[in-house]
Amino acid sequence: MAEISDTGSESTDLRRAAMTAIDVRAWFVREVLPLETLLMQYLRRNWTGTSDIADLRQEVYVRVFEAAQTQLPESARAFVLMTARNLIIDRVRREQVVPIEAVADLDMLGVAANDAGPERAAIARDALRRLQGALDRLPRRPREAVFMSKVEGLNRREIAARMGIAEDTVRQHLMSGMRALADFLYGEAGHTEKKP
Repeated sequence: MAEISDTGSESTDLRRAAMTAIDVRAWFVREVLPLETLLMQYLRRNWTGTSDIADLRQEVYVRVFEAAQTQLPESARAFVLMTARNLIIDRVRREQVVPIEAVADLDMLGVAANDAGPERAAIARDALRRLQGALDRLPRRPREAVFMSKVEGLNRREIAARMGIAEDTVRQHLMSGMRALADFLYGEAGHTEKKP
């Protein structure tokens, strides 16, 4: 009996090890990116600094993607929200300023005395440079659609009106643009060139 369970766990381990970077990227685009609206609502509800929301979202994406390279979570939704919660707690600890709205029980935080300071600023600048570089590599129409959607916060109808195209075309531009961004930002170094 022990042999059967050992073999079963070995086969599970082999299956997990067989996950390639392409599989993880495909999972990320298919399971995580569609949760963006839910994630943004969660972050807006639980973080008071509205200027940090986009940075928080990006950091959640990075943490989720990196964790998925080791093992895919059973529920992408639950994992994304838990990652966002943990990130908010980490930020509150680092900033050493605990707004009353941020946490119900301050003793649960165990606010640390460490200051991340310049490292965080350097990492944030690097992430912004990478994002700008990835946006610059997108074809013009998908880049415009993604910018209007993610930066300006317009919905598909508003984007379609502004670009003078059908909503379905906007949807196609957004899908191709987000997939290309995911490839540029999370792909292997050799796979970051534009595809014909």
